[in-house]
Amino acid sequence: MKYITFLVAVILCSMPVLAQKNKVEKKLVKWVDDHNDEAMSFLEDLVNINSGTMNFEGVKAVADALMPKFEALGMEVEFTDGSSFNRAGHLVARIQGGKGPKILMIGHLDTVFEPNSSFQKWKKVDDETISGPGIADMKGGDVIILQSLSALHAQGLLKDMNIWVVMTGDEELSGSPLSASKAELIEAAKWADIALGFENADGNFKTVNVARRSSSSWKLEVTGKAGHSSQVFKPERGVGAIYEASRILYQFYEELSGEEFLTFNPGAIVGGTETSYDAKTKSGQAFGKNNVIAQSAIVTGDIRCLSMEQLKRTQNKMAEIVAQNLPQTLATITFNEGYPPFPPKDGNYELMKQFSQVSSDLGFGEVTAVNPADAGAADISFTAEFVDRGIDGMGMSGANDHSIDEIGYTWALPMQSKRTAVLLYRLLQD
Repeated sequence: MKYITFLVAVILCSMPVLAQKNKVEKKLVKWVDDHNDEAMSFLEDLVNINSGTMNFEGVKAVADALMPKFEALGMEVEFTDGSSFNRAGHLVARIQGGKGPKILMIGHLDTVFEPNSSFQKWKKVDDETISGPGIADMKGGDVIILQSLSALHAQGLLKDMNIWVVMTGDEELSGSPLSASKAELIEAAKWADIALGFENADGNFKTVNVARRSSSSWKLEVTGKAGHSSQVFKPERGVGAIYEASRILYQFYEELSGEEFLTFNPGAIVGGTETSYDAKTKSGQAFGKNNVIAQSAIVTGDIRCLSMEQLKRTQNKMAEIVAQNLPQTLATITFNEGYPPFPPKDGNYELMKQFSQVSSDLGFGEVTAVNPADAGAADISFTAEFVDRGIDGMGMSGANDHSIDEIGYTWALPMQSKRTAVLLYRLLQD
């Protein structure tokens, strides 16, 4: 009887708390709805600013438009200079109120559309669709970050939270070295408990990324012994560089192509008597004659995988294959730094479940995980080593990223802002 009385007392005491929680969430949702028109107008302004990665002035102009918005929320804001890695720089905004988990929110300022692109301006397609450079990837995501934090600020909650926003200026074409390019992001990740990425994932609002594959590059250089083609295959001349490059590529395919979540793509190849390749312009030249054994060949490509263990194992196997040279040839392969994998963790799935519950409670339905095989690399990958929980793909739903047909869906902006604001509120309560 005493237990029942105690249980009833606990339930009665909890009811006002639950009601208040629901009341706060309703206010967050209402704030987003009440301010959606101005958010959409601001997004149009951002989309109409060309911020191709190498347009440093344009990238800075997007940051300049966003920074006062974050300052108005009581956040400490700065634009870090990117000259050390030959890029514009990054926007960083912080607020540390001492309560709740430390949360990193990730966006980026740049797009793939440089000033010489034919795709420059916002255009209404219909009531639900906008065409515009970077609307989905990812200026819509940047505005979602701003809207969700603004909603929390309006309820007096943001001042008690620990939030670090990093919007990079070189996500689409990273500066070098990566240790400098991603320094602010890594610093924030070391501080954070949770990372939230606002890319648009696969464009489906019913999914998020709990994992992303890596993206790094390799270069294969092969030399052979030049001579008259009538002597090819003979011991003193061997097979030439092109045959050796072909052997290596085919063996890569034979021995590695069946592994789950692993891809390795040779994107460019040049071979002949004389060859050259320019890494900056991603172009090469070759000279050769049909009656001359090829003296050199160059192949460049990438690797994508789901874990550092898989990456190292793949690199070791590729190096082993490269070393098995055909007669009178020599081959070397070099692996360059790149985006690390963002592997699936239990914490990532737990965070996805929390986000899914928020989505369901708000009437937007369940959220599931994107297949990692369908997910490219993103800035959140640099947090994997440090945070306990992370998900990506919380940005503005759209389609046709990186093309002049890129679109964003108008209904996604308020929906994602609401889901993010309520998730952040619940994380604060937890």
